[in-house]
Amino acid sequence: MVTHGKVTPWLFLAPYLTLFVVFVIAPIVYGAWISLHRYDYTLPGKPFVGLDNYLTLLTPGSITFDIFWDSMQATAIFTVTSVPLLLVIPLLVALVMNRSFPGRNVFRAVFFAPYVLGVAVVAVLWRYLLDRNIGLVNYYLEAVGLPGDIAWTTSVPAAWVALVGVTVWWTLGFNAVIYLAGLQDIPRELYESARVDGANGWQQFRHVTLPGLRPVLSFVTMVTIIASVNMFGQSYLMTEGGPGRATRTAIYQIAETGLRNYQMGSASAMSYVLTVFLMLLSLGVFWLFRERRG
Repeated sequence: MVTHGKVTPWLFLAPYLTLFVVFVIAPIVYGAWISLHRYDYTLPGKPFVGLDNYLTLLTPGSITFDIFWDSMQATAIFTVTSVPLLLVIPLLVALVMNRSFPGRNVFRAVFFAPYVLGVAVVAVLWRYLLDRNIGLVNYYLEAVGLPGDIAWTTSVPAAWVALVGVTVWWTLGFNAVIYLAGLQDIPRELYESARVDGANGWQQFRHVTLPGLRPVLSFVTMVTIIASVNMFGQSYLMTEGGPGRATRTAIYQIAETGLRNYQMGSASAMSYVLTVFLMLLSLGVFWLFRERRG
C-alpha cells in the first residue's frame, strides 16, 4: 500500500494556492497599501498619508466627498431597482420553462441567448436602439401612439429606465437557468402530496416551491446584488455617466479617479469603502435566507 505524507495534499493544492495568492491576496494587500499613500503613478514621489484618503471620503465639503457619495447613491438606485426585477422575472420565466410544451427548448434558448453577449456589444446595440433621433424604440413607440421623443440616455429618470431595462433583458437568462435547475431538484412527490391535501397552485408555490428554492434564491440574490453594485459597462457605454453625473456609479467613479485622474490612493480608498458596504449587505442577505429552526 502506498502511503502519503502530510505534505501531499498541499502539493495538490499548490497550483490553486499560488494563483489565489498572486491574483487575489497580493492585489488586496497592495491595494490597501496604495490607499494609505498619495499614489500618483505618473509621479516618482508617493508619500504616506495614513488614513487621509479615507477621512477625505467621510468629510463633508472635501474634494472627493460629494462625487463619491453621489456615485454611491447612483449605485444604490441601480441596485434597488434592478435586483427585485432580476429575482422575480427570471423566476417567472423558469416556472414557465419548467413545464412541458411544444418549442420549450427554443423558448429557453431565446431567453438565455442575450447573456452570452459581452457588455460592449449589448451597450452599443441598445445605445443605437434607444437613440432619441434614429432609435427604433422611439420609432415604434410613436407608431403605436405613445410619446416617441424620449431622451433615453440623456435625461433622468429615462436613463435609469434604459440602464435597468437593458440589464434585465441581458442577464435574466442566467438567473432563469439557475432557478430552473433548482426547480428540477424539487421532488415531484412533494407537489403530489400538496395536491392530495387540497393545496391550490399558489399554496403549492408558497409552501413547496419557495422553501425548495431557498438555497438557490440565496445564491441568485447574492450574485445579482454583487453584479448590480459592480455595474460599470452599461453606464460607461450607454449614458457616459450622464446626464451630468446622475448615472455615474461607484465603480465608474473609482475608475475615473484612479485611471483618468491618476489618484490611485483615493480610488483605492473608495474601493475599500465600497467593499465594506458590500460585505455588510452580504451579511444581511445571509441572515435573511438563514435556516429558521423551531
